[in-house]
Parts: sequence; C-alpha cells; structure tokens
Amino acid sequence: MKRSILALATLALAATLSFAAEPPRKLDKAKALPLAIDDAFQFRKTKTYLYDPTDPQLNRPAFNDMISFERSRMAFGAVNQVDRRQRYGHYYNFFWRTKRPSDVTVRFEYRQQHLGSYVQAKELEYKGVQGSVESSFSVIGDDYLEEGKVTAWRAVIIENGKIVALNQSFLWN
Repeated sequence: MKRSILALATLALAATLSFAAEPPRKLDKAKALPLAIDDAFQFRKTKTYLYDPTDPQLNRPAFNDMISFERSRMAFGAVNQVDRRQRYGHYYNFFWRTKRPSDVTVRFEYRQQHLGSYVQAKELEYKGVQGSVESSFSVIGDDYLEEGKVTAWRAVIIENGKIVALNQSFLWN
C-alpha cells in the first residue's frame, strides 16, 4: 500500500516538472501566427522576477524575508563580480496546462528598453505533453546589460502553426 502511494506521488510530481530538456532557443525573427484559441490549453500563473542590485529602485531594504531570500538565491554560486553581472536581468516562469497530449511550442516574445518596438523571441518545444507544465525564460547577462530592461512581453502556446493560448503583459499591443 505504501509503495503504491509513493508511486502515485512520484507520478504526480513528474507530471508537474518541465518536459523540455534543452534551454530556450533564441529566434532570429518571430513570425506572426494566426490566432486560434483552444480551451484545451491555458496559462495558469506567471511569475516574473527582476534581479539587478545596481538599480536604485530595487536597491531598497527588503521588508519581506521571501524577497531577501530570492535575492540571495539568484547570486548563490557566483564567485566573482563577473559571474554576478551575468545573472542580472529578468526571469519569467509560466505555468500552463493542456488537457490532451500534443506537440506544442511555447514562445516568449519581448521588447527591450534600448531596442524600441523591435520584438525578440525565445522558444521551447514539447513533444507529447499533457497536464501541468512550467516553462522558464530569462533575459539576462549581456542581453540585459546592453539592451536594457524588458518593457513588454507575451507568451504563447503554439500547436500546428496556430496560437492556441496567450498570456501578455499590460503594455503589450
């Protein structure tokens, strides 16, 4: 009985883990795709985090222990200042789910401060995914330090060349 409960708990945990083994690949140009929203796919939650200790707006004492922990977690393992600077930037985690097995691509499109309206994109591919999934993207290091903060973003789930789910920031148009 205990083994079956342990096996069930392991399967439930595995269902929530990320299916993509490779890091997101950066696209040269994000093609516009048709919109075909499908109720079988949905974004559930979005977690964003900006890590830049040099930003005066963010360089205030943290009143919350969780915020202090997140700041120290981002710098953990960075041996010198060069390592720390490569971690500066925006981190995005998108929690989404699909009700049926499918081959999908999650695309993260974003604009940066010094590039104006130019749209950049990163993608993750998933084969035969079903259930709850977390997709993580980041704009860090030289991309962040040279091109500036992310000013607007959107995340889309693509199936068969069509956008089936959409999540975007307030400033995306």
